[in-house]
Amino acid sequence: MEIPFVKYQGTGNDFILIDGRIQIPELDVEFWCNRKFGIGADGLMILAPSKEPNVDFEMIYYNSDGNLSSMCGNGGRCIAHWAHDLGIGRNGHIVFNAPDGHHEAWINNDTVKLSMNDVDQIIQLDNNDVQLNTGSPHYVKKCKHLPDTFVEEAKQIRLSTPYKKEGINVNFYIEQDARLLECRTFERGVEDETLSCGTGVTAVALAHAQYKQLNNGKITVVTQGGKLALYFEYEESTGKYQNLFLEGPAEFVFKGTLDR
Repeated sequence: MEIPFVKYQGTGNDFILIDGRIQIPELDVEFWCNRKFGIGADGLMILAPSKEPNVDFEMIYYNSDGNLSSMCGNGGRCIAHWAHDLGIGRNGHIVFNAPDGHHEAWINNDTVKLSMNDVDQIIQLDNNDVQLNTGSPHYVKKCKHLPDTFVEEAKQIRLSTPYKKEGINVNFYIEQDARLLECRTFERGVEDETLSCGTGVTAVALAHAQYKQLNNGKITVVTQGGKLALYFEYEESTGKYQNLFLEGPAEFVFKGTLDR
């Protein structure tokens, strides 16, 4: 059976997208995401029918290792853009459910602004690094410079005892100025550095907002694959970061059919 697909990328984070509204096919996700033998991608997403009224679709996300995963910020922006191209939603506004719950997206040409869930806990670790969940779990380390040995250092953290079983995404960042950062991300499931990570950018921006005591506004984060912006507000009475929106490019790359 031939299965149509499209390939999308958001700041270098790339995905295979499948329309599963009529039927969700069985897929060899690990094979198709393999960059030597398959299409090549950081992950694969299925646009599935929604189980709820007033929700346009459900996003099912697989890491490139073939395992179901948690929220993907760049993936959410890419699948929302594709859904818009398919005629889903109204006036450039998309509502969908992801592994971490409800999200909304606004599409303006190739720019997508995606709502992210509130974050009410940033855990301070003994070494001054932090841990938080932005739809996926993240470890964030502030550096004076981004080391050439980033992948090796990040992999050691990801495979350390607290995180070895469930996994964690590892982010190192540097401050260019108070609202301009640069980061690198090692993603669980991919088990390597990716050019960008939307939930990672969200985690880095919020960790930095806490460090600098920033209460609202916009933080721009430069990844290996391009720039993303996070808009946020901090509610002091609850200690919650809310009204979070991740904005950046989401671009169609090519389309084809799977016959395996």
